[in-house]
Amino acid sequence: MSSQKIPTPIRVASVPYSQVYIRHLELPDAEGAGSVRRLQDPEPTGGPRSQQSAWWPPRMLEPDWIRKNSGSFDLMHVHFGFDALDPQTLRQTVAELRAAGKPLVYTVHDLINPHQPDPNAHEMLLEVLIPAADALITLTQGAADEISQRWGRSCYVLPHPHVIDFSTMDRLREQRAQSRGDSQRGRRIGVHLKEMRRNLSEQVIEPLAQIVEDLPGCKLQVNIHRQVVDPQNKEYLPALAEFLAAGHDAGRWDLVAHEYFSETELFDYFGSLDVNVLPYRYGTHSGWLEAALDAGTAVIAPDCGYYSDQDASVASYRWDGEQADADSLRHALQRQLSLPYVPGMDAQGRREQREALAEAHLRLYRSLMGSRGVGQPTEPEARQGQTASGR
Repeated sequence: MSSQKIPTPIRVASVPYSQVYIRHLELPDAEGAGSVRRLQDPEPTGGPRSQQSAWWPPRMLEPDWIRKNSGSFDLMHVHFGFDALDPQTLRQTVAELRAAGKPLVYTVHDLINPHQPDPNAHEMLLEVLIPAADALITLTQGAADEISQRWGRSCYVLPHPHVIDFSTMDRLREQRAQSRGDSQRGRRIGVHLKEMRRNLSEQVIEPLAQIVEDLPGCKLQVNIHRQVVDPQNKEYLPALAEFLAAGHDAGRWDLVAHEYFSETELFDYFGSLDVNVLPYRYGTHSGWLEAALDAGTAVIAPDCGYYSDQDASVASYRWDGEQADADSLRHALQRQLSLPYVPGMDAQGRREQREALAEAHLRLYRSLMGSRGVGQPTEPEARQGQTASGR
C-alpha cells in the first residue's frame, strides 16, 4: 500500500458541479464538509452554451484545461457533459489526466443518452470512459450488472440522492398524508412531455386516457412546454399539438402548456399529482422519478432501462419501443392508486441517505488518493456491499 499523503480537503474536478445530483452528494450540514471540495464549473468558452445548463459544454474536460489547471485538483469525477466531446478528444482528456497523475472516477448515469436518437455516439464515448476510469459508480444494481456483462467492470452501486430540499419535502409529504384520508378528493394522474426531447413519447397518453376514463374520480393531466404547441415557435410540433388539443377539447385530459417550471413550481407540480407516469421511450435512470418520490407521488415507469430499480414502490408498464401495453399500464395504475403508504423516503430518511452517500464518496476518493496508482482501476471488493442504503 502506498504511503502517499492524502490531501485534505480532497479537491475534486467535478464535471459538472452545478447540478442537483452532484450538489446533494455533499453533507447536508457544514460539519465535516471540509473533507471534499468540488470545484465550481468554469465559464464555458466557444460553442453553443446550453440555456438550461449554464456549465455546458464543460471546460474541465478540455485537454488544454487539464494541462493548465492540474495543480488545482486532486482527482476528476465525471457525471455529465462528455457528450460535448468526440471520442478522440475524450481519449486525449484521459491521457492528460494520466500524465498529470490524476485519478478518474466516472458515475454511469446513462447507458443510453436520453437526448440522442442514435445510441452509437454515446456508446463510443462509453467505450473510452468505462475502461479508462479508475473507479466506476452507478445508481442501480441492474445498471451495474449490464456494465459487468458488457465491459467486465464492477461498479459501486450508490443510489440517487434526494432532489427536493428537506423543508419542501416535509411540507409536500405532510399534505400527501393528510389528503389520503379524504375519500371525496379526486385523483390526478400526470404525464409531462417537457420539451419533447428525443426519448419522450406521447404514445402512452391514448391508452392511459382510456384507462383513466373508467376510473371514477380520476383525471388525466398532460403537461408540456409551451414552445412545442406554439405555432409561432420554431420548436412547434403541429401533429402533436393537434392531438393534445383535441383530447383536451373532448374532455379526455387537461392540457397544461407552460414555460419551464421554476424549482418551486416543479416541486408543487409533483405535489399536485397522485401518480406520475413517465413517458420514456428509452433511458437508464431518472432524476424526475426521484423528485416525484420526494413529494410522495407514486411513479409508473416503462420497463426499459432501470427505472424500477431506483425504488421498490415504482410500478412498470411494458414498452416495446413504439407503444405502451395497455394491460400492464392498467395494472400499474390500479396498483399505484391503491398503495397503502406514501411512496419514497421521508426527509429524515433522505438526509441519512445523503450522509451515507457523502461518506461513500469520501472513502472512494481516499482509496484512490492513498492506495492505488493512476491507471489501475479500483474495483469494489464486494459490489453488493457497496450500496449506501437499502433503497
